Amino acid sequence: MKVTDMSKKQVVTILRFLYPAWALVGGFSIMYVPSALIVSGDATTTANKILARGLLFRLGIVGSLATQLIFIFVVLLLYKLFETVNKNQSLLMAIFALASVPIAMINSLNRIAALHLLENAEQLMFFLNLDVEGVYIAQIFWGLWLFPLGYLICKSEYFPKFLGVLVITAGFAYVLDSFTHFILPNYNAIISPILTILMMGEVLFMLWVMIRGAKIIDKT
Repeated sequence: MKVTDMSKKQVVTILRFLYPAWALVGGFSIMYVPSALIVSGDATTTANKILARGLLFRLGIVGSLATQLIFIFVVLLLYKLFETVNKNQSLLMAIFALASVPIAMINSLNRIAALHLLENAEQLMFFLNLDVEGVYIAQIFWGLWLFPLGYLICKSEYFPKFLGVLVITAGFAYVLDSFTHFILPNYNAIISPILTILMMGEVLFMLWVMIRGAKIIDKT
């Protein structure tokens, strides 16, 4: 069935399954694998860990790519859900969201390059550090797409308005975290934990969709 042929209830039903899949795969590849294998400032230990757990590192690469593919479907479904609320804002949401996909997927090349440099620990860390920087660039768009999404949540009657406010707040947090990283790197370690808490607004919306679904008042 095409997304364009789906009813809004069908869209929400699929999102209730896609959101947890996206969260699990993304959490594994973007958070767990780097934390398990990469030791900041220690190239030799990092190289040895990757050599010892090469499959985990490779699964992290595949997971990063799969996360972006799932994200594409999530965005398309959200566009279908909100297009009747405000088509322009829905389109803006989709553009910002999809703009991050090629950035994130190309960024995975840094991890692939690191695989080929396991015998040269310093160069390996260079590409792994580039991978981190690439995530911060993609994160700008991870924040921007939440602005129109939050607006659509507030304007629709599918979800409580406070979720829209939290999603917009999360958007500001993502963007501010990226710019703080590049402009004030010495303060990022202090500011980032606070912004991470604000980013949880997006997670709360995801949990609401997964657990409560949406209040669909039409049959389109």
